This record gives sequence, C-alpha cells and structure tokens, in this order.
Amino acid sequence: MSEKFETMGKKKRIALIAHDNRKGDLLDWARYNKGTLINHELYATGTTGKILKEYLGLNIIRMQSGPLGGDQQIGSKISLGEIDCMIFFWDPLEAQPHDVDVRALLRIGVVYNIPVACNRSTADFLISSPLFSKEYDKMLINYKTRMKVEMP
Repeated sequence: MSEKFETMGKKKRIALIAHDNRKGDLLDWARYNKGTLINHELYATGTTGKILKEYLGLNIIRMQSGPLGGDQQIGSKISLGEIDCMIFFWDPLEAQPHDVDVRALLRIGVVYNIPVACNRSTADFLISSPLFSKEYDKMLINYKTRMKVEMP
C-alpha cells in the first residue's frame, strides 16, 4: 500500500457543527475552550456559527445551515484538505431530515482521516491532546490500492 501524508499546521482548521438539541452543549464546550479555539481557524454550519459568534465573539467562517447544504459544504472542504478536524455534536436520538447528509459527512471525515469528535468527552480529549497544538502528519489511505486482509 502506498502511503501518503498530509501535514496539519499548528493552527488547525476546525469545523464546529451541532444539531438543534446539542447547540447548547457545543456552546458550553466552546465557551470553556474559547482560549484555545481563538488560536485556530473556525468553520461552522449556519445557525451554529451564528450562535458561537453572537455569544462568544468567535471569528467563524459560516457555511449554509446543515439541512440546506452546510454539511455538504463542510464535507467538500474536508475532501479538499481545508478542514483538519471536526467537532460535531449530533443528536443520535432525534431523526434529522438530512440524515443522509450527516452520515455522508461522518464518512468523509473517516475517509480523509481527520479527528472527529461527536460528543463532549471526545472533544475534550481531542482539544487537550499535545498533538492539537503541533504540526501533525496524518496518513491518507489510498482506497484504490488498499490491501484486503483475509481473516482466518
């Protein structure tokens, strides 16, 4: 398998997304971590970005609302190497009208090997990691040539 690496800079490009029932949780988490977040480039889907900017004064690059294409815009930025990690507080107990887009966004995060946090505990571990403030070489998987391993 041919390995390819892509370097994330010290200044991370972070996508911040939250479903309606989780926006308050993401706001609390971002408030607690504001001192760290202000040192990075922040992207968010529509309403989430508006809330973070309004309540915390964070500089946010806003996409469309998730159901109106914002999730797909973030996914596109991931595939272009323009997003380094994603904090996505999604609501697993509430059906979303754009569930297909949500699954596609989570899948694209895995395909491009970016750190993805879907709850506060994982987001806490991610942002407090020593790797978060350093350059990091992430390995990109070549899905066309990956070797399939036969299990006994």
